[in-house]
Amino acid sequence: MLNQKHNLFVCTTCGSKWQDGKRVGESKGEQLLKQLQELAQDSELHNQFCIQGVECMSACSHSCVIAFVAEGKSTYLFGDLPVDSSASAVLECASQYYTKYDGALPWSERPEPLKKGILAKIPALDK
Repeated sequence: MLNQKHNLFVCTTCGSKWQDGKRVGESKGEQLLKQLQELAQDSELHNQFCIQGVECMSACSHSCVIAFVAEGKSTYLFGDLPVDSSASAVLECASQYYTKYDGALPWSERPEPLKKGILAKIPALDK
């Protein structure tokens, strides 16, 4: 199970500034994605997770939004993550997700920013 592909999705539309119907500048989601990718380069997660930006995860009122996804594990969607102080907590939680056979992330074991930011826990598909 640990050799399977794990993904950390980061909404790149989160925290965007808009002008005349077009995004302007770098969004908070794009900033968070860059921070996560940089921090992961110096950790074991670099080889364990695909950290990938995605366009809009439809949780716009909960910017910034991330998701942990892996086959055979529950998918977790987290929001309301501050761009300037949550990257290391997200990677800590990603490590927990990776090492758990079923991906379970009990509230008491999550880093503080991810305790109150849970938006959804989606059960794994049965094989």
